[in-house]
Amino acid sequence: MNPTTLVAYENEFFDQPQMPQTRRERKRAKRAERKQKTQLTVKAVEPKTQTQEEVFESYYTGQNIMLHGVAGTGKTFVSMFLGLNDVISGYGEQNKIVVVRSVVPTRDMGFLPGNQTEKSKVYELPYQAITTELCGRGDAYETLKRDGKIEFISTSFVRGLTFNDSIIIVDECQNLTFHELDSIITRVGDNCRILFCGDFRQSDLERDHEKKGVLDFIKVITKMQSFDFVEFSKEDIVRSPLVKEYIISKLDNGIHT
Repeated sequence: MNPTTLVAYENEFFDQPQMPQTRRERKRAKRAERKQKTQLTVKAVEPKTQTQEEVFESYYTGQNIMLHGVAGTGKTFVSMFLGLNDVISGYGEQNKIVVVRSVVPTRDMGFLPGNQTEKSKVYELPYQAITTELCGRGDAYETLKRDGKIEFISTSFVRGLTFNDSIIIVDECQNLTFHELDSIITRVGDNCRILFCGDFRQSDLERDHEKKGVLDFIKVITKMQSFDFVEFSKEDIVRSPLVKEYIISKLDNGIHT
């Protein structure tokens, strides 16, 4: 073998990437490759109304927030953006978002096929849609769940848990009784932020004393220095011109459900 051929063989050998020799190393390499491929970013979002601006300012000053008001005003969207921006970009001290929502079977879930976990997926669709829009990828929500950046929890399973290092978003809070709201907020542990989103006028609860629960809860947290209460009105509706026109007409006619 002449020297030129030997050099060529040596270059070919040493240029080859060295494959992991153990099963653990191969798994570690695959995880690293998958993480690089699924790196997510959050698009920039600017507040569309003065009320949304209040939420941004309150959040950036470190407050917990109750976002209350009519439908279509972006309460959940803004909350998810602020949380995702901190968690994904690493700006905040918390490392995951916990979405809490009622999925009690007696509240229109009994007809859905599947077990409790499968039924709960129906209630995750709004957050899947929001993460898709914010991250520009259809697999964003499942990727974040897989990486432990988002967790969806039913109020049925909150008791006994402690949330740490989390941004907690309690959505559709008008459908929670005072006892459920009380159970959630007393689960908050170290290094957490909590945001409540809802509108008492849209409650699906049937009993008057249950509907009153969110109002009693609001009375409590508005006396806490760590909480800000932000009220959204019909002028803040941003979902679409049709939705805004409809909701304004409905409210003007005294219809609040």
